[in-house]
Amino acid sequence: MVLSIPIFLLGMKLFGSYYGAKSLLGTLALSLFTSLWCRIFGYEGILDYSKDMNVWLSCLYGGVLAGTGIGLVMKSGSNTGGTDIIALIISRYTHIPAGTSLLIVDGIIIAASAFVFSVESALYAIVVSYIVSLMINKIVLSSGTGYARTAYIISARLDEIGDFIISELDRSGTIINAKGLFSKEDRPMLMVVLPNYTIARLVRFVHEKDPEAFMTIIDTYQVLGEGFTPLGQAVEEQKKDVTQG
Repeated sequence: MVLSIPIFLLGMKLFGSYYGAKSLLGTLALSLFTSLWCRIFGYEGILDYSKDMNVWLSCLYGGVLAGTGIGLVMKSGSNTGGTDIIALIISRYTHIPAGTSLLIVDGIIIAASAFVFSVESALYAIVVSYIVSLMINKIVLSSGTGYARTAYIISARLDEIGDFIISELDRSGTIINAKGLFSKEDRPMLMVVLPNYTIARLVRFVHEKDPEAFMTIIDTYQVLGEGFTPLGQAVEEQKKDVTQG
């Protein structure tokens, strides 16, 4: 928790105080339940680690459980502190998936830890981090939905909403000319495609700025272009699928 304080303050500055409050809750909850489970099951674990296979079982199931938990927290627009925040910052400015960003950050730390603990421990830790990153990407980007979501927004304060999307979410959108079916009035509509982990922040901001806004959010299962999967990469992947098929 002590080591998380400067990273936590940086995250709060970049993502806002509400994000900071949820992150603090996530950090406290993680510390609390880690201590709680250790007291219940013991700090030596429940498996006999003199057997190599049990070490691998812990790596596998621990990575899946940890990745699922962290992924659910990130999907809600929060984190559990520490390197999670660094990973989200990297993901925000590079568009690298959150799980992959966390793998990069943790990989650097694990590589350094090999000099303190052992190469064997570091190799096990890398396996766990890789499984965690896979689960985070699965949960954050596609659990129950597609890779991203498309939001259609009609509001009297579209300019402010658009500025928020550009400056805070690091995305852009498209203004579509629309007309009310009943009122026959011309009203602009904003369309924006966002990764799943940012949609909660957009909904909250729109509600704060214009409670009377009309907003529709739909699942988007493939997004091609800037900020998402490049068109060229998608074409190459389709060629590979055809060749393998």
